[in-house]
Amino acid sequence: MDLSILNTPFTLTKEQIAFYTKHAFIKIKDVFPPEIIAYFNSIISDKVAALNEVVVPIEKRDTYGKAFLQLFNLWLEDEKIKELIFSTRLAKIAADLMQVDGVRLYHDQALFKEAGGGITPWHADQHYWPLSSEKTVTAWIPLQATPLEMGPLEFSAGSQNIFFGRELSISDESENVIKSNLRINNFPHIIEAFDIGEISFHSGWIFHRAGANTTDKLRKVMTIIYMDKETTLKKPENSGQENDWKTWCPGVEIGHIVDSPLNPVLYEK
Repeated sequence: MDLSILNTPFTLTKEQIAFYTKHAFIKIKDVFPPEIIAYFNSIISDKVAALNEVVVPIEKRDTYGKAFLQLFNLWLEDEKIKELIFSTRLAKIAADLMQVDGVRLYHDQALFKEAGGGITPWHADQHYWPLSSEKTVTAWIPLQATPLEMGPLEFSAGSQNIFFGRELSISDESENVIKSNLRINNFPHIIEAFDIGEISFHSGWIFHRAGANTTDKLRKVMTIIYMDKETTLKKPENSGQENDWKTWCPGVEIGHIVDSPLNPVLYEK
């Protein structure tokens, strides 16, 4: 398999950067060809199957547990997966969208929504991150075409400046409270299928969710979280941020750049 495209620059248009700046998310088609997606689908699926330790039947899990199987930092588990996570093509897109000189890895995660899996409630990712900067972005990489029935990512366009609801972890409460507030404020709710090779990028503070997977197939997604390479660690404000500090930023001191061995620079100009 020729993987050279992983490190071949992708040029964004001024219109795409402006769209992201306004709405805090963007979907980009044809970032990778179908054969590259199929290649990583196979490798990541095998690794998730090998590492998954969830044995509780889906109907007996809570809302978070029904939303997806979640495994982190697969780049440490497999050299082939590392090639995707360290793709300068993706990292450059992240840097260009955020208009920064370079990006570091925060962490990666596989999010596999099982057949019959429930919704992923409304939330903002950065609720969990002890990061001082709002210059964060997640690449959401479906490993197959993702129709509405599979539960693709949904966005509340432009909601990145809303503070109400940021304090809520992913839960039934976050789904109900944030949904109500977003409806009152009349933010556009974007629900669209994903083609093969289409990847979305969303900021840490935009509110987003995903629907249930009503098909009989796994909805497989790989994500990569990037941050401005100059981002510093802030004092954690909740237990999730405390956990993330210890887990994804080991040894970093408050006020210092998040430059642990788990947070390499993936792209810089």
